[in-house]
Amino acid sequence: ARGLLGSDVELASVNSSIRDQIARADAVVNLAGEPLFAGRWTASRKRAIGESRLNLTREIASAIAGSSSRPALLISASAVGYYGDRSDEIVEDNVPAGNDFLAKLCRDWEACALEVQKYGVRVFIPRIGIVLGAGEGALPKMLLPFRFGVGGPLGSGRQYLAWIHIDDLVGVIVAAIENEHMNGPLIAAAPNPVTNRELARAIGAVLHRPSVMPIPGLALRVLLGEAAAMLLTGQRVRPRRLEQLGFAWHYPKIETALADILKDHDPQIQRLGESAPKPFTGSNSKYLASHRPRFLLSDKTRVEAPIEEVFQFFSKPQNLGLMTPTSLRFRILGAMPDQICRGLLIEYAIQLGPLPLRWRTRIEEWQPPLLFADSQESGPYKCWWHEHHFQADGNCTIMEDRVYYALPVGAAEAVTNSWLVAPALRKIFAYRSQAMRLRFAGIGSSRGA
Repeated sequence: ARGLLGSDVELASVNSSIRDQIARADAVVNLAGEPLFAGRWTASRKRAIGESRLNLTREIASAIAGSSSRPALLISASAVGYYGDRSDEIVEDNVPAGNDFLAKLCRDWEACALEVQKYGVRVFIPRIGIVLGAGEGALPKMLLPFRFGVGGPLGSGRQYLAWIHIDDLVGVIVAAIENEHMNGPLIAAAPNPVTNRELARAIGAVLHRPSVMPIPGLALRVLLGEAAAMLLTGQRVRPRRLEQLGFAWHYPKIETALADILKDHDPQIQRLGESAPKPFTGSNSKYLASHRPRFLLSDKTRVEAPIEEVFQFFSKPQNLGLMTPTSLRFRILGAMPDQICRGLLIEYAIQLGPLPLRWRTRIEEWQPPLLFADSQESGPYKCWWHEHHFQADGNCTIMEDRVYYALPVGAAEAVTNSWLVAPALRKIFAYRSQAMRLRFAGIGSSRGA
């Protein structure tokens, strides 16, 4: 948890300290649950999906009930799966629950959270649509066939998808903390649901890939079993209560949401040439004299926080994991100081698919709050020189990553980079950009009611 969440959070355990933590909390936000698409829905898998949601929510409710100082608010997640398969029926917040596995689970999950109302605690239950974001969740799995030119609708393509951009979901949660009129269950999804066919068309347009190759429903049922129902059925939701509460979506339409995730923050990778910016070596590092880069990755992100605050976040080695996709299983090996400094060696482990890797990096340049650079001392690259530039933009910060790198594959370098390395790096840095925007999201009252 520390590796995933960074150094600026306090960790609690349901087995020990959660009651003490809740006694000091103004609000409790519970989003926990076993992933739905981590495998076929066997009997044991369905039990894990249910118990991970119900047991923890019961623990939280029990801790609130027994707390000497109760929080004002419990936010406990649910899902649009509450409504079951509704075909093309327009579904609003007060539509009754469905009867399938997910619908029954959501109904029981919500009931656990609503128990704390009798203790005077406000309960807000967002019934969340499919969350779209970079690096994790459902979208990367949807994208894979499109990247290989064989993307298309699932099954008939007529089923509706209730979705929400991850920035807007965070906005809903923040608004609920600030607005005491947000209570009970409501739909937390974009106001414009799309059919699966429309989603495929939008993904293809953003990626400039074909979107006409359908995946038969039978194939999905063979592959995923009962879990395939999540992809082959859906809900045409209308988030009327959020609309009435005055919530303003930043991404109300699928085209703008996908453009933000897949296009607007797509890191640029090019072969290094004369026109490319030169690496910064202000401290006369010898690394680039013996390691010749061949490619340059560049990416800019605007963060809604002052430059000193953003640089301070990067000053803590423990925060590196927060910016790394969880699929890489990033973890620092050994003890680390509280602050980064020039010359510091950081050794960590990552997982690339089935392949475990160890990486040791050295901080080569350290010029707060404008710049730092690190190099790979040992790891998978022939050359890796990563510059982090920071520029004040009023009360915000423009972050620019420049990575100068080369691969240890000789004549196959260009093909390996194009087909394997560059796509992986784009995914990692797109996730990093999103993580930083969310970490410093200026989405308080400007988004809520």
